[in-house]
Amino acid sequence: MKGNMRIYYDEEGDYLEIFIGNPRPNYGEDIASGVTVFKDEETDEIMGVGILNFRKKSKTLKDIELKLPFKIVSES
Repeated sequence: MKGNMRIYYDEEGDYLEIFIGNPRPNYGEDIASGVTVFKDEETDEIMGVGILNFRKKSKTLKDIELKLPFKIVSES
């Protein structure tokens, strides 16, 4: 997964969305309660993640640690 990272947070809905790479057609797959991975429609490559009730799941943004570059591996 290469490209720019786009981060969107909806404070009212408490929803965090992170995408990497150029926008392209995708679909969501729920992998846990309130957690969705987004996959490329053609390649099934994971290109993003959405987290509902983000603040409830992470008491503060300081709880998030992200090492770049990162790789997401999906087991099908």
